[in-house]
Amino acid sequence: MTPEDSVQLRKELERYRTVVAELQGKIRELEGELQTASAMAEMPQVIMTRPELRQTLSRLINKIAMIVQAEKVVTMVYQAEAGELTVLPPALGITEEQASQLRITPDEGITGWVYRSGQSASFNDVASAPHILRDKAEMLGVRNGICAPLTIKQRDDEERVVQERVIGVMHAFNKRYEQEFNDDDVRLLEMLAEQAAAVINNAQLYIELTEEKERLEATFESIHAGVMVVNNQGKIRLINKFACEMLGLDDDNEQYVGEPFDEVIPVPVLKSLFRDSLQQRSEMSREIDFPDKHRIYRVETSLMAGENHQADSVVAIFSDITEIRQVERMKTAFVSTVSHELRTPLTSIKGFISTLLDDPNEELYDAETRREFYEIIDQECDRLTRLISDLLNISRIESGRALEMQITTVNIYETVNRVLEIQQQYTHRHKLVSKVPPDFPTITADADKVVQILDNLVGNAVKYSPDGGTVTVTAEDEGETIRLDITDEGLGVPEQHRDKIFERFHMVDDDAGHKAVKGTGIGLYLVKHLAQAHGGDVWLAWTEVGKGSTFSVRLPKEAQVKSAEE
Repeated sequence: MTPEDSVQLRKELERYRTVVAELQGKIRELEGELQTASAMAEMPQVIMTRPELRQTLSRLINKIAMIVQAEKVVTMVYQAEAGELTVLPPALGITEEQASQLRITPDEGITGWVYRSGQSASFNDVASAPHILRDKAEMLGVRNGICAPLTIKQRDDEERVVQERVIGVMHAFNKRYEQEFNDDDVRLLEMLAEQAAAVINNAQLYIELTEEKERLEATFESIHAGVMVVNNQGKIRLINKFACEMLGLDDDNEQYVGEPFDEVIPVPVLKSLFRDSLQQRSEMSREIDFPDKHRIYRVETSLMAGENHQADSVVAIFSDITEIRQVERMKTAFVSTVSHELRTPLTSIKGFISTLLDDPNEELYDAETRREFYEIIDQECDRLTRLISDLLNISRIESGRALEMQITTVNIYETVNRVLEIQQQYTHRHKLVSKVPPDFPTITADADKVVQILDNLVGNAVKYSPDGGTVTVTAEDEGETIRLDITDEGLGVPEQHRDKIFERFHMVDDDAGHKAVKGTGIGLYLVKHLAQAHGGDVWLAWTEVGKGSTFSVRLPKEAQVKSAEE
């Protein structure tokens, strides 16, 4: 693992640990707030969902309308986020559209006055009543009315009110039979409003806390890491589904809560980790290999404090580091392979140069032999240049920089033949054939990068045909694009590799035992990015294990050069 990977993993584990601690704290807060809500209510607490709250309020509003003989009853509750009093449905005698338009701030109208003062107000002549918002009254068709505060009263053991809090205002408008509201109506509405306030407050509090708990549980379950909490008695307090999946347990994680961890966890080394962490009261970490699942997990434990601020539980975070380890192995193999790929042509160049220097008077080797040496040196230099160019392009791709593009006219017929001619010099067991017609259309592209694309695809075809055979390049004019197909008679691509062959450092295992199949694992990865840099693409068009493969690359006739951001 590189230092950067280690730092990133540490940060991720710290974030998971923080989420678990927040979940624990939220649960304690929920329990405390529910106890407070129960103490504040004067009537038996009714636990409700939002539809049940609406049904209960509907019955209560109809009861209020019948008792005070009102045509319209509207409950408004203060919303702290918006800083307004809004209608809490259902409302009697007004439409949903009217209710949506009824939004009042605490310093507006008679509703605001009642909310601020905590006192009731009534009026029997809307035209002369103080604090009335005329536009609202006209919209609702109000003649007269009563406004009573929705007050939450908290009492002590001797039933004395020790705290009051106004959460909204209840309105009863338009006394039936053209009558006027009296003091008895006001007192009745105040009593009913106090009961309604208790119902609304407790129901809303419970609903909000329940929804918050569900959100926290959803967050806990969505963490892309296994989390398990074990208390001092060795019982499981929390376990999410990712942990169950990693340990091969049932998806129903709730069934394991309260169970002894050593009876639930099937992995001995993990049991030992929990046991040591509990006994030694210390943080620990360990990498655990699951051969049956072909996965590697890093497990880190830390202590979790309880209400008394003492460590009463151990939380373990399971992080899947399989991909990290695979990348590390691939990088190691890549460095080793690149070193070999660089050393091979350098060794050849060094050998022929030394041979020529040992014959300063040109007595040992005739002109024809010396020219052959020079051609070999030239070929090996080209080979080095291509490898270094590949590495530089990979570096630019990995750093997010756009590839440098030099757009010119590219003759596909000549380019294919040149690539095949160079590749043919490296093999005597393969026949490299071009079926591109001389009059095939030219395209505008980066000539060097088109050569790199073909060179890598043809080189791969040769490499993965260790027993020889024919490698054929064909071309098709598709109108605005061209397609080049490179077909070999080699090993083919096993099914388990087909989705990964264009990933960096990925090498196809040779199940047939051909040890000569070697490479850097960057060829197809580079081809994909070079094609995409032109606005094209590359894909595995056909393959059959033991019979060969066809790779196809599509390029636009007019290169659509992409920027680094794209």
